[in-house]
Formats: sequence, structure tokens, C-alpha cells
Amino acid sequence: MNEHYRDRRKIEPARDGTLADGSPNDNDRAEIGPTQLAFAEWAAAGLELPDLDAMRRYRWRRLTAAVVARDHAGILMFDPMNIRYATDSTNMQLWNAHNPFRAVLLCADGYMVIWDYKCATFLSDFNPLVRERRSGADLFYFDRGDKIDVAADRFAKEVAALLAEHAPGNRRLAVDKPTLHGLRALEAQGLQVMEGEEVTEKTRAVKGPDEIKAMRCAMHACETAVSEMERFARTAVPRGGVSEDDIWAVLHAENIRRGGEWIETRLLASGPRTNPWFQECGPRIVSENEIVAFDTDLVGSYGICCDISRTWWIGDGAPRPDMVAAMRHAHEHILSNMEMLKPGVTIPELSAGTHVLEDRYQAQKYGCLMHGVGLCDEWPLVVYPDSAVAGAFDYPLEPGMVMCVEALVSETGGDFSIKLEDQVLITEDGYENLTRYPFDSRLMGKG
Repeated sequence: MNEHYRDRRKIEPARDGTLADGSPNDNDRAEIGPTQLAFAEWAAAGLELPDLDAMRRYRWRRLTAAVVARDHAGILMFDPMNIRYATDSTNMQLWNAHNPFRAVLLCADGYMVIWDYKCATFLSDFNPLVRERRSGADLFYFDRGDKIDVAADRFAKEVAALLAEHAPGNRRLAVDKPTLHGLRALEAQGLQVMEGEEVTEKTRAVKGPDEIKAMRCAMHACETAVSEMERFARTAVPRGGVSEDDIWAVLHAENIRRGGEWIETRLLASGPRTNPWFQECGPRIVSENEIVAFDTDLVGSYGICCDISRTWWIGDGAPRPDMVAAMRHAHEHILSNMEMLKPGVTIPELSAGTHVLEDRYQAQKYGCLMHGVGLCDEWPLVVYPDSAVAGAFDYPLEPGMVMCVEALVSETGGDFSIKLEDQVLITEDGYENLTRYPFDSRLMGKG
């Protein structure tokens, strides 16, 4: 009899002072991580946990190699997602996204320095790959007032000195999202500022073995949270008085209960508010025998994005025939497009080979066919042929990429939309759909 991994793998609460993923079991950890609820659910599902130290080293090596390959002295990162990738540390991520107070410099020799909130430099102590911790990268007006230039000059001099030590003679610095004053100060130091987003997006696109393990765990936690949201909607809506916000709040709560982090959008709508798509959830009371559609856009366990969409029929009545037809069409769309996924296929080939939506759904089709996903929605983007720009994405898919395959079937002037999306791993010889959540059987015409 074959022995399967799930039969021999035991996720123990603690092992030599660490949790099963290698993080400290001190009940007072600085870094965000999964909860005991998540660990228990993953153990029951037979999932293999990531080795977080190995995952961090993989990211560090990959990003350093990308810097060296482009002959840059280093890369300076302000984007919270890139800082998370480089250091695996977080600090008030959403606030930091619009008040950029953190920065990370990775030099060509692998030497890494983080500038953090002045009282919070301890937040990356768990990662020995971060060699120095400083403060002073907060180059935004709210914090610095009319003396941003002074702070920016001081910060840029520190960066220039580090590069002179760790990449002597090289003045080419990749930067992802500098503030205006930061950019000017770096250039005033004689640095040649290069495109940094291209470096980070392509680096993050290919996931290592432990990142994939982390994503499997995060997807399981996400789908468990979605299941709780569906259970609530189907139970509570018939009793009356349940709003879209009430339903969406369940997903937030269940994500946090498992060590998830935040949700990037509020894309849940019901009934006629599903058309046009992109109306975010609000106080509308959901009625029986209506559609509820959503897109998770969820940053979950280990900071991994789980981006799936489903459309449900809530109620005992039967959905209309046009709703069933639209659902089947959307389902065919994502499954047909998924069949194109394999290493070596180019993004223009994916655009050209797309399953074609019916004419009545063309005007309101989704903004893309597919997109990459990792810590958030990431490069590359695969668009429909009528939106393709020659030369924008002339790249092949590689093993380790993860793509979200999208469908929006929505008729102009209609009273409903169908939104579906699956998250798919590119393997050595094809693809693996990481999404396990079922499609609504009533809308598929099976119940």
C-alpha cells in the first residue's frame, strides 16, 4: 500500500522551540503569522507547511541575482509589497502604502538595510538577512512638512554611502516608487536612478517551492473563510435584514482568525448591483432569490494573495434561464482559457487564443483575461486582443508562475453579472488549479 505524505506528515504545535513552519513558538512573535486554528486546519487537510527561512533565502537570492544581472549597484524599495518580499517583515502595511515611511536597500553583494518607523526597527529582527536597521526614510509631506528636502538629502547620502561600500564604482540604482523629493535627492548624489518595478515584478513572478507551499496553505484558509461566508449568506438572508456588508464582514473576520492580513477591495455585490461590475459592497439588504457575486482580493496567511471569484444564487427558487446560460458561459470561458496554460506559451499567444465571449457580453467584459498573483496582483497581465499593446508583455510563462484566470459575463443594461476566477500554478509540464472551491450548482443548472 502506498504511503501518502498526508499520512506521515504531522504538524506539531511546537518543535524545539519553533512552530512547524520554523517560526518561533514564543507566543509573542513580532512577525505576522498563522494562528493555531490555521495550523490545525492545515494538518487535517494534510498540507505541507513552508520552511520560512528557506523561503526568505530564496527570495533574497532571487532578488540579488536580478540586481546583478542588470548591472545595478542595488535596488531601493519603498513599495510595502516589495519590502515584504525582500524582508518578510510588515509594519502597518496599508498606512505605509500611502504614507511611505519604510525603505529597503539591497546591494549587489546581497547586503540588505531596512529603514523603518523610528520606534519599530525590531520588527525585522527575526530575519538575519536584514543586516542593518535604521530610520529616516519617511519622505512625505504630512511627516516632514516644508523640510522634506532636508530629510531626503540625509537619507540619500546614507544610500550613496552604502552603495560606495558594497558596490564600489557602480552608480546605477534601481528604485521602485520614490517620492519626488526622494528621487531628486538620490540624483543629487550622482546616482543614476533606474527602473525598479521591472526588477521586482519579474523577480516576484516565479515562486519557489516554499512560496508555493505557503500559497497552498493560504488558499486553504481563504476557501475555508469563503465557505463560512457562504454558509452565513445562505442561512441569514432568508431571515431578512442582511446587508452586503454583513456578508462581506464574515470573510474579513474569518481571514483574520487564520492569520490573514487584509482584503484589498470590497468587491461583493448583490442582485442588480452586480451590473455593472465593480460596485463595492454596501448597506443594500440582500433579498431571497438573488445573485451574490464577489472577488476575494484577499491577502491571507503568510502575506499571500488569494484572488478567487464566485457567483452564488441565494434562495430556494430557481435562477432564470439567462442567468444559468451566463454562468455556464463564464465557466466555459475560464476553463477553456486555463487549458492554454503551460511553460513557454507567450502572453500574446494567450491573448490571441482566448475563448471568445458572446457579442452581448463584449462591452462589459473584464479588464483582463489573466494576471499574475503572489503577495498581491502581480505581473504579468494578459489582456483581451482588443486591448493588447504590441511589445508590452512579450514574455513566456515559466514554471512557478501563478496566474488568476478571470471571467466577467455581464450584458450592458442587464440586471445581473456573473464573476468567476480561479488561481492557477504553472507547472513543469502544464498547470495545476490551486482553487478547489465549487461553482454554484443552481446557477450551473444542476440543482
